[in-house]
Amino acid sequence: MKLKDLTFRGGVAVSDNKGLTKDLLIEPAEDPSMVMIALHQHTGAPCEAVVQAGDEVKVGQVIGQSQAFVSAPVHSSVSGTVKEIVSMAIPTGLTVECVVIESDGKNTMDESIKPNGGLEDLSPEELIEIIKEAGITGMGGAGFPAHVKFSPPAEKKIDTILINGAECEPYLTADHRLMVEEPDKIVFGLKVIMKAVGVDKGVIGVEVNKPDAIKALKEASRDEENISIVPLKVKYPQGDEKRLIDVILGRQVPSGGLPMDVGAVVSNISTTRAIAEAVMDGKPLYERVVTITGQGVKNPRNLVVKVGTPFKDIIEQCGGFNEGSPGKILMGGPMMGISQYSIDVPVIKGTGGILVMTEEEAKPEPLQPCIRCGKCLEVCPVYLQPIYLSNYALKGDFDKAEALHALDCVECGACSYQCPSKRPLVESIRLAKREIIAKRNKTN
Repeated sequence: MKLKDLTFRGGVAVSDNKGLTKDLLIEPAEDPSMVMIALHQHTGAPCEAVVQAGDEVKVGQVIGQSQAFVSAPVHSSVSGTVKEIVSMAIPTGLTVECVVIESDGKNTMDESIKPNGGLEDLSPEELIEIIKEAGITGMGGAGFPAHVKFSPPAEKKIDTILINGAECEPYLTADHRLMVEEPDKIVFGLKVIMKAVGVDKGVIGVEVNKPDAIKALKEASRDEENISIVPLKVKYPQGDEKRLIDVILGRQVPSGGLPMDVGAVVSNISTTRAIAEAVMDGKPLYERVVTITGQGVKNPRNLVVKVGTPFKDIIEQCGGFNEGSPGKILMGGPMMGISQYSIDVPVIKGTGGILVMTEEEAKPEPLQPCIRCGKCLEVCPVYLQPIYLSNYALKGDFDKAEALHALDCVECGACSYQCPSKRPLVESIRLAKREIIAKRNKTN
C-alpha cells in the first residue's frame, strides 16, 4: 500500500505547532510538596479510598480500589501523610473524591513493587492481572481500563494489536518523545499486549512528520518478525482509533461498535510504555510524561509528572506565564483539549498535555450564521452531518440528534475548525451526546 493511500476520508490539515517541544528531551519534574489524587480518573466505576486522614503512605501504594470489573485502582505518587479525603474539581470537569497527600520528600517505594520476571514466564492471565493491579488506563483518550480492553469476549476474535503513535493533536509531543527516547519499552509493551490478548500481529502507526520516531522504533523492532512500523500520512484526526483501523487494516468499525468488532485492539503509546514498566519493574501508573507548551508559557517542556501534582506547580516549573494572565489553559491540545477555569486542578492519568494560550490566541472569533457551505460534512471523518446535529442539539431536540447518529461523533473538532462561520458544532454535539446518554441511563 502506498503512503498516499494510508489515510482516511475527511479530516483537516492543521498547523501542528510541535516545534516548541518536539526536540526537547523528557525531564523529571520537581517533586510536589502536596498531591491531590483523584479516585475517579477513568471510565467506569469510581474507586473508594482504602486510606484515611493520618495514614502514612508510600510511592506505588494502593490508595483507591473498586470491586467493579470496569475500573482501575489508584496509587499514591509520593510517600508521606494523608491529610484529607475531599471532593474537588479535576481537569475533566468532574467533581470527585481526591486523596490529599503531603509529601515527605523521601519517595519511599512500597515494598510490593518488584519485577515480575520475563515475558516468557508469564501467562496471558497473569499479564492481564499485572496490568489491572498497576491501575493502567488509556492515557490518550477516555481513560478506559486497559485490562478490560485486553479481555474481549470469546466471540470477538482479535487478530491485530495496533499502537497509536500518530499523536496528531497539535502542540503535544509526549508520545513523540517516548518513541524516540524509549522505543525498546514501546516494543516490549506491544509484545506484552500481543501475548495477553493472544495474537501474533502487532503494528505501530506513526505519522511521517516524526521520522526520528519511525527510525527508532524500526531499530528497536528489527528482530521482531510479527511487529511492523507503518508510516502514516499527516492529517487530523489520524490518531482516532477507528481512523487508525481503517487506514492500517482497511476495516470499518460499525456504528455503535468497538475496535474488537473488527478484530482489533488499539493502545496509546504512553499506555503501552506504562504496560512495559508494569511488567518489567512492577511499577504502577502513578506518573506520566506531560507536554507543557504554548505561546503563553515561558519555557515549554516535556516533563515526567506525578499524578496529583497541581497544574499550578507544573506551570511554575516552566517559568510561569509569558503574560500577566493567560487567555486560555487546556488539558490536552487545541482540537480536543478541555478548557480549565483553574490551575489548582491536579494532573490525572489522562493528562498528556497542558496548553497555555495567550489572550490574543484565545480571542473568540465572531459567531456568524451558517452559510450552507457543507465544509463540516466534507471534513467529518465519521460521515456525519455536523450542522444538522448541532442545530437539533441547540433546539433541544436530542431524539433527532440521536437518529442522526450523534453518539458516533468522536469529538475531534474538525468541523468547528473548518467552519467559516465559527459555529459551535462540536460543542453542541457534545451536549447532545451527554443528554442522549443520560436519557438512556435513566431508561435503563
